[in-house]
Amino acid sequence: MVSAIQEQREIILDTIKSITRGDWKVLVIDEFTKKIIDNVVKEDDILNENIANIERIEDKREMNPDMDAIYLLSPQPHIVDCLLADFERRRYRKSFLVWTALLDPQMRRRLDVSRQVQEQMAGFETLSIDYFPRESHLITFRDPWSFPILYHPACNSLVRDHMQILAQKITGICVSLGEYPKVRFYRPRNPNHEASVLCTHLAKFVQDELDAYAKFNQNFPPPSSRPQGVLVITDRAMDIMAPLIHEFTYQAMAHDLLPIREGDKIVYKTVVNEGTAQQEEKDMEIGEKDKIWVNNRHSHMKDTIEKLMGDFQKFINENPNFTNADADATSLNAIKDMLAGLPQFQEMKEAYSLHLSMAQECMNIFQHRKLPDIASVEQSLATGLDEDFRKPKNLADQVVRLLDDENIGPADRLRLIMLYIIYRDGMIQDDVQRLLAHAALPPQDAEAIANLDLIGAHTTKANLKEVRPAAQPLFPRKTVQTAQNEEYALSRFEPAVKLMLEEITKGTLDQMTFPYIRPPLDNSEELAAQSQASLRSAKPTWARNRMSTVENRQRIIVFMAGGATYSESRACYEVSRTTGKDIFLATSHMVNPALYVRQIGDLSEDRRRLDLPVDRPKPKAPSHLFVRNDPPAAAPPAGPGRPGAMGLPGGPGRPGQLPRSPGPPAPPQKSPAYSNANPYDRPAPQPPTAGLAAMSLNSGSGRPIPLNGSNGADVMPSKGKLEKKSKHKEDGGEKKKRGFFSSKK
Repeated sequence: MVSAIQEQREIILDTIKSITRGDWKVLVIDEFTKKIIDNVVKEDDILNENIANIERIEDKREMNPDMDAIYLLSPQPHIVDCLLADFERRRYRKSFLVWTALLDPQMRRRLDVSRQVQEQMAGFETLSIDYFPRESHLITFRDPWSFPILYHPACNSLVRDHMQILAQKITGICVSLGEYPKVRFYRPRNPNHEASVLCTHLAKFVQDELDAYAKFNQNFPPPSSRPQGVLVITDRAMDIMAPLIHEFTYQAMAHDLLPIREGDKIVYKTVVNEGTAQQEEKDMEIGEKDKIWVNNRHSHMKDTIEKLMGDFQKFINENPNFTNADADATSLNAIKDMLAGLPQFQEMKEAYSLHLSMAQECMNIFQHRKLPDIASVEQSLATGLDEDFRKPKNLADQVVRLLDDENIGPADRLRLIMLYIIYRDGMIQDDVQRLLAHAALPPQDAEAIANLDLIGAHTTKANLKEVRPAAQPLFPRKTVQTAQNEEYALSRFEPAVKLMLEEITKGTLDQMTFPYIRPPLDNSEELAAQSQASLRSAKPTWARNRMSTVENRQRIIVFMAGGATYSESRACYEVSRTTGKDIFLATSHMVNPALYVRQIGDLSEDRRRLDLPVDRPKPKAPSHLFVRNDPPAAAPPAGPGRPGAMGLPGGPGRPGQLPRSPGPPAPPQKSPAYSNANPYDRPAPQPPTAGLAAMSLNSGSGRPIPLNGSNGADVMPSKGKLEKKSKHKEDGGEKKKRGFFSSKK
């Protein structure tokens, strides 16, 4: 199955391999590019492609005029300053410039007019890898500030440039996956908030970017037997309830209830080797390499615990030597087998310990905070139906009773009040205040509730007599009982993304609410989907060629502006599994309920208190790069490349190797520098370095920058690589003139 992690990994390694071609080169990266690389590639995988050393462009470095360099850089102004400083001092012999995204026209002109650049540049290309695959089918931009920029009233002046950045990143995902998709977008039926036109504009920006890319890259999209993909642009306003609901599948529940830290890696602090002399607290990474996590993250917590306990017992039974003190240790072969299995045993034991601990802690909180009682009411508020799929009764009394319960904390009370007000489609202000007072919540929480209006809710009514037509649900409610027992009855709610995807795969998604940017002239695909949905038993699954089915699976990409939830991520995997489609969820950042409530509350804060990256002082190139006349490094002895370097030839590059292309003239849109790698509520942490990263194949004198092991880095390369590198050649015209939210006030 296709994986966004694997696709990006192959793009990076194939680009390096196509430039080195057996000759040793230095790889120069910047802080942001390092985060992209760390996320998908191991250091050794890069060093194995004839990379002698990995250096950071911002750091102090030795002069190396006898070796070529590959610069893999992010298109930021201060990085271009660093690059020009290198060229001016002729730090390397020849340089191949590779950019993670389109270079701004003004920055490109600075390179074009530099004589030193023209003399030393040996190649120029742009990759479309300015994103962070988090799972095989989940991609984020690590940009939680996208939410305030899109919805905060004081950020309207930032929206246009930010949407251009989003459009280029979304296009990068499509290019990496080899898709030139049909673009659809969410258009609210009864818009009542200023940002209701967000998806319309963003979808148009994305279509323009895709068209420009296809115009200047004749090999895009690459030939494929897959049906044309679909890209759906939607935003947080499509489903404002999903981030407030208590979810009871493992991944969503853990991110809601546990102190999981999200930075360059996702980690949870736990105690390993508990009850032994080796007991210690340890930060355990949770990611794609953790197969226990991958296999259980979308399961209901009840099923997860049963499976974890069963699998752990099976694992112990299969490894008796490590749990039985009387095991045979006299046979060399037995000892050899024990030692060979020991690292895996310890790793697996720690992994099982981690997940059993996390699951147990989730269940403790589940009971202590009365989550079964809260969830029962939440499900009725979110679905509009009770457990018997009838219209719920006495919900107000149930809500008030829960607000009185001292075991229910302030955060859960606020979430419950928000859900109740959304369910009621607004209340008079006095009643909102009474609810807050009853819940013993501070008055400022009223602002967070009122801010829900900015993402499409109705929170207030002028008076009790105000009558509004009943709001119709976006998708028809499912009235067939699906819950087998009480535990699953607390998971009746399905996010709108899941219902939308089910409609797409059946070819029945409403074209008024989800129009195409360019309506297809031929609707045979949708008709075929409808007939296939009604004739599911026409072809038995065992009769299909499994490999061709996987390769021919249609790809659907959902972009959720303003952040996506783990329930929505799970929904994409579920629909993908049941319909035979490859469904990817892309978003600016992942939101758990606490972050969502906080970000909504921040929509009434003074913009200066938001600490937006765009409002911070712009980063500058370090002054040490401009100190002139370092003594040049001694010339290396003549002969082949690094000693012991796998027998590959060294020495200077071949004449004429990868001649410099003209590269892209000015692209039509502006991409301002925008740091998007920091978490929302704290400064950027220093990237953690895995212990194994210190081990490298580098035997040269320079010390490589450690690159962290990464999700999916151990996956074997898939067959049939996509045409993913390009030399953009975009014309410099076509500036869009219309304002963003000016049409809706």
